[in-house]
Amino acid sequence: MEYSMKILAILQARMQSTRLPGKVLKLIGKDTVINFMLRRLKRSKLINNIIVAIPNDKKNIILEKYLKKRKYKVFKGSNENCLDRYYKAAIKANHDAIIYITADCPFMDPQIIDKMITIFKNKKLDYITNVHPPTFPDGMDVEILKFDLLKKVKKKATSKFDKEMVTSYVQKIKNLKKYNYKNNKNLSHIRLTLDQSEDLVLLEKIFLKLNRNNFNFKDIMNIINKNPDLLKINSHIKRNEGGYLIKGQKYWRRANNVISGGNMLLTKNPDFTLPGRWPAYFTKAKGCQLWDLNGKKFLDFYLMGVGTNILGYNNQEVNKEVKKAIDNGNISTLNSYEEIYLAEKLLDMHPWFDKCKFARTGGEANSIAIRIARAATGKSKIAICGYHGWHDWYLSANIKNNKNLNKHLLENLKVQGVPKELKETVYQFTPDSIADLKKIIKNNDIGVVKMEVMRNYEPKPGFLKQVRDITRKNGIILIFDECTSGFRRTFGGLHKYYNVKPDMAVFGKALGNGYPITAVLGTNNVMKHVQNTFISSTFWTERVGPVAALKTLSIMEKKKSWITIDKVGLQIRKKLKILAKKHDLNIIFFGLPALTTFTIKGFDEKFVKTFLSQEFLKQGILGSDTIYVSLAHTKKMLNRYYKAVDIIFKKLSKFKNNSDLLKNIETDLCLDNLPRLN
Repeated sequence: MEYSMKILAILQARMQSTRLPGKVLKLIGKDTVINFMLRRLKRSKLINNIIVAIPNDKKNIILEKYLKKRKYKVFKGSNENCLDRYYKAAIKANHDAIIYITADCPFMDPQIIDKMITIFKNKKLDYITNVHPPTFPDGMDVEILKFDLLKKVKKKATSKFDKEMVTSYVQKIKNLKKYNYKNNKNLSHIRLTLDQSEDLVLLEKIFLKLNRNNFNFKDIMNIINKNPDLLKINSHIKRNEGGYLIKGQKYWRRANNVISGGNMLLTKNPDFTLPGRWPAYFTKAKGCQLWDLNGKKFLDFYLMGVGTNILGYNNQEVNKEVKKAIDNGNISTLNSYEEIYLAEKLLDMHPWFDKCKFARTGGEANSIAIRIARAATGKSKIAICGYHGWHDWYLSANIKNNKNLNKHLLENLKVQGVPKELKETVYQFTPDSIADLKKIIKNNDIGVVKMEVMRNYEPKPGFLKQVRDITRKNGIILIFDECTSGFRRTFGGLHKYYNVKPDMAVFGKALGNGYPITAVLGTNNVMKHVQNTFISSTFWTERVGPVAALKTLSIMEKKKSWITIDKVGLQIRKKLKILAKKHDLNIIFFGLPALTTFTIKGFDEKFVKTFLSQEFLKQGILGSDTIYVSLAHTKKMLNRYYKAVDIIFKKLSKFKNNSDLLKNIETDLCLDNLPRLN
């Protein structure tokens, strides 16, 4: 090789970054990331030409216009096949060697590039890199390769990963003259790249301290050494995680940039199941199967919409009625008459109630029930036993002591934002403890008792009847929260099974088979007080909810779904117990059979949950320590699930303790379990 060889730098750039969309046009100082980086590349003394390779699609038109306006050379090519785009850009430019750089490295040092070019030429190399293995900070990545080598890579690389990562296949080719350019100190833990919003914050802060554009790598490290706390901004992000993260995890990081808490339901936070690996988002769902953003199909032997889909996902009979309702108009100035039919149906199923009130979420319905009950009694104090939503009235139980809801929701739940004036309006009692309830009633002017009929354990014989007797004797309104338990063992409320009739009941979850609809049922003595308080909401009048509920109830009744899912839940427990015994494991079950939760004695529950989620996912199953049963869980799918459990239990049986188990968990541990929040 000769020093006269022509060196081409190809900068890969695009607008549609999954984790940080439009990042190349975001600002560092007063300049865009892409212009900032291109101006730095121009300072190289040995680069002969620079081309920006971008996808040839509508989303990148704005980027193309931006670059051409500033007289930069642009090549447009494949969006998905980055290798093809890169290769064709190189062909068009016709140079001897190519530098591979991506637009997420705005702090790239042209001095490092020139040193590597010099070594590349002097040693007559095929390939030089500073990233295999890395010793420079992430964001200082440079790879230089001969055009002939790129041509070979283009011909040989066939996997989706290699086509996306461009140069990854180089590492598989033998007998190359390669060289790894190393920093004198391993700084690979430092992130100076741009993939997520935290990265941009760090780059901006460093740039402001540098206060100039013509800085080098040494200048950057001087700033970092003087301000080491800066690195905490993005230190939680793993190096090159974009190369191995599935699309759902990339979207989860993107969501956290724009959605407080990342999503709307804590239970669906992927970090509560399998951090870094859980698919997080779906594109399609049918029966008990769903497809993630990568197009991978999974069996759902986990939460089935967090208990909403007893009939299975995407039920066509329900959908048909919903589509008809949408075609006729979902909402108008007038009311939807279907809500009358739904009210009549629910009251027919629960003849001890007289009136209904509808909402769209469980938290809303529980708040409606509390408002009506308080209006009826004229008393504000409530005794609770269970999980009843996120609203102020419920969380106020933790104002006096943040451990009050530990057994009902999450441990040490914070209540910032809940008015402190609500202190000592809600008191919690332990399941099956009549003594607790009596003590609360004796010491406080309780007007309402609100409780779940059952969650983790069957109530002790006679407990619910004792609660009913005590509340009736003391003129206290009894409310059963059946949002989760409803339709799992009876056609309607679980309280029908125990033959205990409350004053009010709240239903949700499975009522609309995935379409939002909840109901509050009550006796005339209670419900007449709706007239004495203001309860009203525009979207409670939409038509889809009642229509979906009517059809769902019709199918449930026809197929006797509650009998089937209860039976299947018992079968699952029996089979899992056999498999556990086979592998010398001690399995413990909780909850209704159709809402089975289990753990393995001898191991930390969080360790077990993380490991189960990890191993099920490898076998194409969304699974963990909980199984919500639906009619869509067929015998064939159950058998596939059992085979997966057999394999997983066999692995688990080889671990002697938590330490052994932890060594075989490939991700961070899931966040603390949500024993009540589902």
